[in-house]
Amino acid sequence: MNKGQTSESFRLSALLSLSGGLQDAYTYNMRGQVFANAQTGNVVLMSQHFMMGQAAKGVQYLVPIIAFALGTIISEQIGHNFKHEKRIHWRQIILLMEIFLLLIVGFLPHQYDTLANILVSLSCAMQVQAFRTVHGYGYASTMCIGNLRSGTESLSMYIREHDKSYLHKAIHYYGIIFIFAIGAGLGGVLSLKYGIKTIWISVVILAIDCLMMCKKRLDMDIHFI
Repeated sequence: MNKGQTSESFRLSALLSLSGGLQDAYTYNMRGQVFANAQTGNVVLMSQHFMMGQAAKGVQYLVPIIAFALGTIISEQIGHNFKHEKRIHWRQIILLMEIFLLLIVGFLPHQYDTLANILVSLSCAMQVQAFRTVHGYGYASTMCIGNLRSGTESLSMYIREHDKSYLHKAIHYYGIIFIFAIGAGLGGVLSLKYGIKTIWISVVILAIDCLMMCKKRLDMDIHFI
């Protein structure tokens, strides 16, 4: 397992999941009951509304799906083009872009909910594409189904083989799910209190992640001097 990279540390991954859960609850509660991360839910609702002849509602769910796909492309391109950049890690570029996008979202009034959902879905896609492992285990920081499957599979293997490495792996996945749920709960509760500006809590969380990566990089540079 690779524990050397900050981008794969449990602390950073936990903060990303906390932010991911908050964003999903935020867009659902404050931006027209659209999911920022759970594109499966958007596909279901999109198809349902189109089939019922409610084209405008269908488009409302189609837009974040397209934005999520676009965000994945953007993140992949940045990862490819800046992979060997020495001055800044390409994943820090992703975090800075997320911070910028979510700052904008907090200023958008409700008549621009569609644009807000586009920006949040774009941000989520870039994050899930860029940050895909925690301690060497593949995971998703903005959704749960894959983590739930992987964690439960590892638990089943531990029950059968009594190998503690499988239990350790399962705990990682369940921990990420738990923190995502905490973020979703906070997003729902705080949205009622702070409204559309609740998304700025994610900005703070992502800024902390970015600073953690900067510190790690600085420590490495000092070590090699």
